[in-house]
Amino acid sequence: MHLRNRVTSLDKLRGAMIFEFFSPGIPIILKNAGCEFIIFDMEHGGLSLEQFKVLATISNSNQISPLIRIPEVSYNYVARALDLGASGIMAPMVNTAEEAMKVVKSSKYPPEGIRGAGFGFAHDNYNNQNPLKYIKKANDELINIIQIETKYGLENVELIAAIDGVDCLWVGHFDLTNFLGIPGDFTSSIYLDAIKRVVDAGKINKKSLGIMVNNNDELEMYSELGFNMIAVGTEMNILSRSISQIIN
Repeated sequence: MHLRNRVTSLDKLRGAMIFEFFSPGIPIILKNAGCEFIIFDMEHGGLSLEQFKVLATISNSNQISPLIRIPEVSYNYVARALDLGASGIMAPMVNTAEEAMKVVKSSKYPPEGIRGAGFGFAHDNYNNQNPLKYIKKANDELINIIQIETKYGLENVELIAAIDGVDCLWVGHFDLTNFLGIPGDFTSSIYLDAIKRVVDAGKINKKSLGIMVNNNDELEMYSELGFNMIAVGTEMNILSRSISQIIN
């Protein structure tokens, strides 16, 4: 089953977020570890689109879905990342339904959106196939992940979740606590109420719910709260922690 079908079916999905280690071997290592998707970060990690093109090609060749967090909501980043082989887009700092709709429209070919047509490139594995058939396939299979990580995004989460083409609501948990005035306090009732509001909006609109975790305890906690699409990260922290446990 294609990843988007599993996202829209609200299946349990596990993957990783990569911020620093953009090595060609990373997709294969993560595939061997049991990941089904990778979110490569352009917002904080310094990833270039040229680097992502290589990583997406390797990922797709090894049956692990490459997603990308773009640095901002713009047509240029959405359409180009998809042309380079991304299975889907993660859009940060989405505050309104209008911004979420811009992501959806930028990601899809007409008549569903405004994505420009270019075929026979990385996104369709360099196949000279029937463009009309590919357009439908691309529109049906791409994944749009909208990050809820600001006060305004939280206030508009019900409207964002109701948009056709928004596939997953992803909580940017640290930023969300920052913007709610409780930086890093994940036990605060303010934060837990915000999580419940996102979960409720996702459930009502049958959208996947995503978050990044740092350990198994967090994975279990957020799974119990209703999150089905969970990524581990950061890889820098995981590597540092693992080495520290061996040498100390």
